Amino acid sequence: MVAAKTNYEIPFFDINPYLDRVIIFNKSSIKTIIGFIRELRSRKYQLCFVPSTIVLSRTSHILNWISGSKVRVGVKSIDGKENRSHKYLNLKSDFKWKKKHQSVRNLEIAKQIDCDLSEEEINSIKMNFKEEDISFAKDYIFTNFPDQKKKIIAFHPGAGKELNIWNYSNYIDLIKKLYGDFNNYVLITSGWTDNNIVELIWTELRSANIEFKVLHNMPVKRLGAILSLVDLYITNDTGTMHIAGYSNAKMISLFGPTNPAEWAPNGIHQKYVKSKTNDINGIAINDVYSLAKTFLTDNKN
Repeated sequence: MVAAKTNYEIPFFDINPYLDRVIIFNKSSIKTIIGFIRELRSRKYQLCFVPSTIVLSRTSHILNWISGSKVRVGVKSIDGKENRSHKYLNLKSDFKWKKKHQSVRNLEIAKQIDCDLSEEEINSIKMNFKEEDISFAKDYIFTNFPDQKKKIIAFHPGAGKELNIWNYSNYIDLIKKLYGDFNNYVLITSGWTDNNIVELIWTELRSANIEFKVLHNMPVKRLGAILSLVDLYITNDTGTMHIAGYSNAKMISLFGPTNPAEWAPNGIHQKYVKSKTNDINGIAINDVYSLAKTFLTDNKN
């Protein structure tokens, strides 16, 4: 896989165990670009894909062509919009993707070379935990939430994009309402950019005498293993939502401008609430509360 250079580490191989190699495209200088091209071409790839399921990237198409691959697969158009870089591809089709999930879009790209997955195979895709991850998660739960009769409700109040952040005051009110009903344990997960919002929630919960734990910057697999053990995870539309999704966590995800038909985890115990106005703060606290209460009182969940 080719990936752009970022300012933070991405655990590619934890996220996708089927990857054998990741080549980082660092365009910070002529030297790094030349080094990247040499490494890319030295692999002598026979088949390359540009999925274009999110954006039509001219750079991605050019890099695909530079790879020297004999078969270069991608899209000719999406919902009537021409891919202006399709000249770099030699196996391409027109796709109608409106309201189709990202997983379906990627599979449709692969179908052009007769690769597909059955429904059973699709449903079996999940994060594979090592024994040490499972052991760590169980120890964490036992140590921090020892009363097995009490439910554990986890929350992720941050997000990489501000438009995807449900206001912290909504989370505070929701946590208080659920705590009043269930006297549950509270777990808050956070990432690199979430310190400010977590501190605001921290202050309010302390004032309300609600005990809680904060799980900060946990490695992907350990986070997933922990989330698979909680009774409910309520999260903004962000990276941890996908980690929880592939960990089979019981989850409610909150969507503002993003289309949940395209991005929401779709496991059997995974639901979402979408703002009617595309502003995530248009989501009413009671809508999330009611759905959460259904999760927590339904014996099937």
